[in-house]
Amino acid sequence: MLRTISPVDGSVVAERPQASAQHITEAINHARAAQQQWQRFTLTQRAHICEAAVKYFERNSAKIATEISWQMGRPIAYCVGEITGLAQRARHMINIAPQALADIKPEQPPGVNTFIRRQPLGVVFTIAPWNYPLLTTVNSLIPALMAGNTVLLKPSAQTPLCGEHFVKAFTQAGVPEHLVQCLFLSHEDTSKIVASRDVDFVCFTGSVVGGQRIEQAAAGTFLGLGLELGGKDPAYVRGDADVPYSVEQLVDGAFFNSGQSCCGVERIYVQASVYDDFVEAFIKRVKAYQLGDPLDPITTLGPVVKPAAANWVRQQISDAVAAGAKTCIDPASFTLDDGLGCYLAPQVLIDVTHSMSVMTDESFGPVVGIMKVADDAQALALMNDSDLGLTASIWTKNQDVAVTLGLQLQTGTVFMNRCDYLDPALAWTGVKNTGKGQTLSELGYHQLTRAKSFNFKT
Repeated sequence: MLRTISPVDGSVVAERPQASAQHITEAINHARAAQQQWQRFTLTQRAHICEAAVKYFERNSAKIATEISWQMGRPIAYCVGEITGLAQRARHMINIAPQALADIKPEQPPGVNTFIRRQPLGVVFTIAPWNYPLLTTVNSLIPALMAGNTVLLKPSAQTPLCGEHFVKAFTQAGVPEHLVQCLFLSHEDTSKIVASRDVDFVCFTGSVVGGQRIEQAAAGTFLGLGLELGGKDPAYVRGDADVPYSVEQLVDGAFFNSGQSCCGVERIYVQASVYDDFVEAFIKRVKAYQLGDPLDPITTLGPVVKPAAANWVRQQISDAVAAGAKTCIDPASFTLDDGLGCYLAPQVLIDVTHSMSVMTDESFGPVVGIMKVADDAQALALMNDSDLGLTASIWTKNQDVAVTLGLQLQTGTVFMNRCDYLDPALAWTGVKNTGKGQTLSELGYHQLTRAKSFNFKT
């Protein structure tokens, strides 16, 4: 049995039997059979069904939001936003499918008809994380289905109910049976599926270590992989930035979802001329957070997902202080932080350096380090000093400078005057240990389809 322990109060919120070997085999066979039927549906028919599935989430948003809060601890005030984001991304990917999947017709001489057509791969295996269980899933699930694939979904053991909602949504939409299936799997069985070559593509969102295990399991199979493995995302506040606005946005970027976002801001570099004003305003805003029961509408900061996750952040803070960093927030002012469980006060560190883990290793919790820099060159060097590269943000009034710096930043996305945001019209991708592949935008369809060339002499 897979048990989901709520970080809210330690209760068991879900228990599900782990899929047996026979169940896994049957699910794959059913997915293959369903795909043969599904690929014959027109794009218009697929779009109608995917839209009906989106409406399921909208109709049940209050219930699903409450379940998310119980399963992973996000404040209920923000959980409905995940359903809103799911709908926005899904509808964008549905709407661009005709263009993304259209034939490519090169120039050709008389008497020749040539074109490239994108065809479905077959069965897509989506392995979803717990921190954004709907948003990360929809990034691959909707384009996979619109392209004519079927989907096997492995939800996180922390958020199993979200996986079940995808199955319910499509079942109620009237799809062929087994179009979308949810499997509750151990890490070992997940690796066996990848190694078996019984699926045609794997979309994985998770840790670097998890991504490495997926690659190891796929070695020698030539299986396509899309891996999004997290970030240590930096922000750079230049001397010409709007400081109050930058503070407002960056506090949210660092502490939304208790810092448990792959594109959350984990380190901030501030030009010396505005450093003091920025830090003072930043600390004041962080102190206004309400750490509490995530089911309480006034709560703005919920628990992190597990005690081990909280203890990792506590250790990073402790090690940084021992190495000379200074804490700016008194944890005792947040009464639920007892130093032991999942409830963890937000923390701001100054006098930090890159010799400290908190500035170089992914924290995935409510802590951020702020470092003073002299100029663009120093900021750029520090921002690139990471083995992860998902997003980076530049806070400035000078767009030309942002472009110049952005071209040199080793990240998949560069923001100016915003952060922690996905535009479904843009490719979501990363560099270095953040992984490979891309989701969203027209490019998101490329990895979920196979190009076939046609060369006809008429």
